[in-house]
Amino acid sequence: MDYKDYYAVLGVPKDASQDDIQKAYRKLARKFHPDVNKESGAESKFKDISEAKEVLGDADKRAKYDRYGSAWKAAQEHGGTPPPGYEDFQFDFGNGGGFGGGFPGGGFSAGGTGFSSFFDMLFGGSGAGARAGFGGRGGGREWASQGADHEAQLALSLEEAAHGGERDLMLSDPSTGGRRNFRVKIPAGIKSGQRIRLSGRGAQGTGGAAAGDLFLKVEIAPDPRFAWEGEDLVTKVPVAPWEAALGAEVEVPTLGGKVKVRIPAGSTTGRRIRLRGKGYPAKTGPGDLYAEMKVVVPDTLTARERELYQELSEASEFKPRG
Repeated sequence: MDYKDYYAVLGVPKDASQDDIQKAYRKLARKFHPDVNKESGAESKFKDISEAKEVLGDADKRAKYDRYGSAWKAAQEHGGTPPPGYEDFQFDFGNGGGFGGGFPGGGFSAGGTGFSSFFDMLFGGSGAGARAGFGGRGGGREWASQGADHEAQLALSLEEAAHGGERDLMLSDPSTGGRRNFRVKIPAGIKSGQRIRLSGRGAQGTGGAAAGDLFLKVEIAPDPRFAWEGEDLVTKVPVAPWEAALGAEVEVPTLGGKVKVRIPAGSTTGRRIRLRGKGYPAKTGPGDLYAEMKVVVPDTLTARERELYQELSEASEFKPRG
């Protein structure tokens, strides 16, 4: 008896979990199923995949296979009784492309409950393009598969993400190579990493099945005016030394435009002025905006400025270092 490496057939390591084996089987079964893949050798490949799944998907059979190799079935027959109906587990494809073989209760047919259960197991579950089945037209069988989901990146400015609204997009369609236009409704306060779902705008289904969905993954572009602190925003406000010392009224940027803020006399670098509700929108209410003072000095001084600074240094009793 020739040895078949069932782990290699499924493309999984020998310590693969049952979940990994199931995932590998489903992926390969979708690819090589004779009703989907008409290439030469697909049917034989599908039989090997199914045989490997039948053995590795059962803890007892897998243990015997790991110990005895291809002689696992003989070892099982001598060491215990196999589950009813699984002694000669196999897929048998006739000229008509239907199912037959050693499943309990006989073969499958397009209208049989066993056939439906098998494909529910094989193609059921979540994920792009995971739902499939057979539909009929004119009495014949037609493979029906929901279209795959697509994902694209949606770059937004901070204002666009904060205020929301509608936006027209033109995206390339990977399934056709053409371009498609969309009008997208952007929820106010959306954040980077969140996705906007456009139902039915993914790949077209086959056999009358529904199209997949298009997911737009949001990426908010950095804004040099603002830094994030949770739902709050921080903006740096440059102030001249005399503004910091004497106090002043300056303009501060916000997501709704510039507003005037009073700088208290005696402000120093790092002092913050809180603008309540001027931060980033959130479900629980907008965050706050903090205007953070940054005292700056001229890179160069005129003769008069140097003279005045010199007079100030001589007249002032301020000792910044104690």
